[in-house]
Amino acid sequence: MEARLLRVLGRVQRTGFRRHALDLAQELGLTGYVKNLPDGSVQIFVQGEEGALSKFIEALKSPPLGEVKEIKVEKVPTDPSLKEFRIIYGEFGEELQEGFGAMQAIFMEFREEFRDFRNEFREFREEFRDFRNEFREFREEFRDFRNEFREFREESLKLNRETLSEIKELRRDLKAILDERLAKMERDIAQIKAKLGLT
Repeated sequence: MEARLLRVLGRVQRTGFRRHALDLAQELGLTGYVKNLPDGSVQIFVQGEEGALSKFIEALKSPPLGEVKEIKVEKVPTDPSLKEFRIIYGEFGEELQEGFGAMQAIFMEFREEFRDFRNEFREFREEFRDFRNEFREFREEFRDFRNEFREFREESLKLNRETLSEIKELRRDLKAILDERLAKMERDIAQIKAKLGLT
């Protein structure tokens, strides 16, 4: 087992960084403590297996909130009396300020996310406007098509009426021709019968 004393510099106070360190240490099975220092940095004493310590230090560089600019690492003797990892809290007023600061950081991040969402919504609104305009054009096109269809229907009905009228006339003409030929045939047959003396 090895131990390291870390000093973390950057925007690491009032951002929930100590809780981040606690969660990481518990996940990796490390013991020690984390506390705020008056200069705005955070001190961490951590001990455990070398591989877990390396993972811990690397993961500290990317906190959910805040920003780590530098981690100073010092190899130190282990402390067998430490059986867990814990946060060493400061005075009540300081911790209250820490809590409000963390909430403010979360709120600011949420506000940025909301701004992104609002911009995305604006883009969606613009896209919807384009779609609405496209729909209007389609509606106009559909109206033109409907008018064209009405004209086509009128033409078709007119053509049907004309065709029916012509068919009726042709049928009358054909009937007249057939009647005339039938009458002529009957006359011819009558004449033939008369010449043959069959009447």
